[in-house]
Amino acid sequence: MMSGISREPLHDMEDSMIKKHASRFFLVMALLLSSIFPVIPSCYLCPAHAAGGPADEDGMETLIRQKMMGDYPEMVKHRIIRALVPPSKTFFFVDQGQRRGLTYEALMHFEKFINKRLKNKHLQVKIITIPTSRKNLLPDLIAGYGDIAAGNLTITPGRSKRVDFSTPLLTGINEIIVTHGPGPDLHSIFDLAGRKVFVRKNSSYYESLQRLNTSLHDLGKKSVRIELVDDYLEDEDLLEMVNAGLIPMIVVDQSKGELWAKIFSNIKLHPKLKLRTGGNIAWAVRKTSPKLKKIINTFVHKNKKGTLTGNILYNRYLKRTDYLRNNISVGERKKFGQTVNLFKKYGRKYDFPYLLLTALAYQESGLDQKKRSHDGAIGIMQVLPKTASDKNIGIHHINKIENNIHAGSKYLRFVKNRYFSDDSLDELNSDLFTIAAYNAGPARIAKLRREAKQRGLDPNVWFNNVEVIAARRIGRETVRYVSNIYKYYVAYKRIEQQEARKLQEKRKLKNKHDR
Repeated sequence: MMSGISREPLHDMEDSMIKKHASRFFLVMALLLSSIFPVIPSCYLCPAHAAGGPADEDGMETLIRQKMMGDYPEMVKHRIIRALVPPSKTFFFVDQGQRRGLTYEALMHFEKFINKRLKNKHLQVKIITIPTSRKNLLPDLIAGYGDIAAGNLTITPGRSKRVDFSTPLLTGINEIIVTHGPGPDLHSIFDLAGRKVFVRKNSSYYESLQRLNTSLHDLGKKSVRIELVDDYLEDEDLLEMVNAGLIPMIVVDQSKGELWAKIFSNIKLHPKLKLRTGGNIAWAVRKTSPKLKKIINTFVHKNKKGTLTGNILYNRYLKRTDYLRNNISVGERKKFGQTVNLFKKYGRKYDFPYLLLTALAYQESGLDQKKRSHDGAIGIMQVLPKTASDKNIGIHHINKIENNIHAGSKYLRFVKNRYFSDDSLDELNSDLFTIAAYNAGPARIAKLRREAKQRGLDPNVWFNNVEVIAARRIGRETVRYVSNIYKYYVAYKRIEQQEARKLQEKRKLKNKHDR
């Protein structure tokens, strides 16, 4: 990815600096995210999603509440497919700014697959990953707030009544019991009678336990004591709590249990205690999206486990543990946290969403302060020394990370105030145009807005309007630049919210255990 900041001083900022986007990283923490989708002027948009909390403080977040219905042709027309994905240390997480995980990488392969078939060059179809709690996965899909539910979902009769499933990505899945330490002496699933098992209600595990309780009732035995936990808690969160002795027993997919048993020394797997055997995991779509299901099935046939791509992803995330060990590294968490605190500091100072600054820095440098471009741009925000020293910015020593973030943040505020603060722009598009100007130069973006108006497009809206002209005049560089930053930002924001909720639920269970 090419990106950059204006080559010229602030009084002459027509050109942009081009540089190669770098990606590298360990895993660190799920600080993240909410992915949203662009504003689209068409009947594909339905009334805004009314659910969930107080009004958002910035314009970008409001887009996540928009409702969109339609099948694959409509999605291609508007270049958006929204995937609802639960944050997870295995399937979808953020590693120092970079989105990773088995599900995320599979979705990105699907995006490439679609665009290769469509032969799109500049204005490509984008898959937007929307971090979503498991409780809301299927309801939000059905209601039109996503197009695919990619939550490592086991196909069950109950779920199949509500949604359609693709061809399975994984087959032969067994659900087994996991206990703390040596655990109780269990020889069969009937030994679970009268014992507590902790489980999410919106999981296939819950259905399996209910089925077991029916069998136990028929045999005149006590039922399993099902203890419900919050749907924000993923399997690895529950395994962590079993390892710590906070909860005694859970149900997980055997492959997940085997993976995390390499990390957690105080959990015991009971592979003979199977609550479900031969399960299939697939992506879910609305029953009104048969064409989307068809293209997914074509993709899955060529990329499921057993194929080269499928096996690579499976082994990377469900066999190897190096990324998991990095993910729980205290040192890496601390280092990343210190950088985020600088974005918070200068986000407050210049009234710019700090997660948006983080997303831009990730796009620019991969959050690498050592990054240098061939044009002389320096550091995490890829700032030119002459730009930083201009009288309107006046920040020196940008080889230091704090000064670099300070200079980039101040420059963004300068550009927004001078070029994109007119009343015709809402907060969202003001930010998007400012980001585009960071890449292509504000004078050029202003020129593109004028041309958009001449061609009957909305000069005050970036997505599907001014970006169309940008694709023609500049190429896909700036279009992808803005799109990527936008996706990073919304992902960061929603997962940050969900991680806070998850921490709250863990504390509740710990307090209950301590009593």
